[in-house]
Amino acid sequence: MTCSRRDLCGLLAGLAASPGIAVQNNELLSRTFRYEGMPVRKNGENELRPVLSGELHNGSYLEVHETRLAPGGMPHPAHHHLHEEMFLVRAGTIEVTTNGKPSQLGPGSVAFVKSNDEHGIRNAGTTPAEYFVVELGKG
Repeated sequence: MTCSRRDLCGLLAGLAASPGIAVQNNELLSRTFRYEGMPVRKNGENELRPVLSGELHNGSYLEVHETRLAPGGMPHPAHHHLHEEMFLVRAGTIEVTTNGKPSQLGPGSVAFVKSNDEHGIRNAGTTPAEYFVVELGKG
């Protein structure tokens, strides 16, 4: 038996519309995220807590995680990528370097990095630094 792409697409669409068949997608749904319920990934003295990741109503991708860096710590070397990122500082002092230009930020401060700009981040203080990373369009 042969099956054309048209037949296959029709079959998949029919299955997706059938009651009782769960269609898995990565759409973000409204919900809350308690800090103590977030899993922790450790890398030496540094910690990462994934918060959410998935698609928005328009198909754009959004990912949020919280990072805690030890004094002097870096999550990884400077790099660049296609998606945009925003850093929201919760505690401590971080230094965000974008295209070779460093900037120190304290609690309540925000940094935005556009697509393909080289950037790095490190804890520039003497206490742990905590910040949220919002990745836009990663997918």
